[in-house]
Amino acid sequence: MGCCYSKKVGRTPGYEDPIILALETPFTESEVEALYELFKKLSSSIINDGVIHKEEFQLALFRNSKKENLFSDRIFDLFDAKRNGVVDFGEFVRSLGVFHPNAPVEQKIDFAFRLYDLRQTGFIEREEVSTHETLKEMVLALLYESELILSDDVVEAIVDKTFTEADLKDDGKIDREEWDELVKTYPALLKNMTLPYLKDITLAFPSFVLTSEVDDIEVQMTEKEHNL
Repeated sequence: MGCCYSKKVGRTPGYEDPIILALETPFTESEVEALYELFKKLSSSIINDGVIHKEEFQLALFRNSKKENLFSDRIFDLFDAKRNGVVDFGEFVRSLGVFHPNAPVEQKIDFAFRLYDLRQTGFIEREEVSTHETLKEMVLALLYESELILSDDVVEAIVDKTFTEADLKDDGKIDREEWDELVKTYPALLKNMTLPYLKDITLAFPSFVLTSEVDDIEVQMTEKEHNL
């Protein structure tokens, strides 16, 4: 299986040796090779240039390349570790590895924190004034894509409750230390950071879709509403 990867012909930009990626992620070498087959399909779905563009990423996530979504944008930004507007193979495998059931919980906590740190300030804030993006909009976007529709009032109440509990310093924002404490209290907040099917990857790997979101969000919302 690995012999075809010894050839340099046809390798995409950002290609990295499966052996190295297997050492740095929870994936085995054969699973990395399977992910390479998936990556090639995704990276050629709209523009055949060997990297995943945001439109291709959205198509893989939501079956719609033109749909603007704050959640999709943030996930793409975090996968795009080099900050060059595209996701190469190495970035794809390393970022996807965070969602593996065997990935260290610290990595999951960090990724989730950065997901909600909309302006990359090192804090989760209720509203990013410069971009007019709000935590409420982020939650609504995630719920919408999960087909779990809650009223604005309910979402607002959830966000209010979260800040009341998490903002221990009472400064209107949640830092990493406060986030760690919140996750300890509500471990279900990290459930959507684990995709069970990543533990059994083959060349027939289905599709990069966050299929566990609905169940995960329902658990989180139930726990939060219990405490309102």
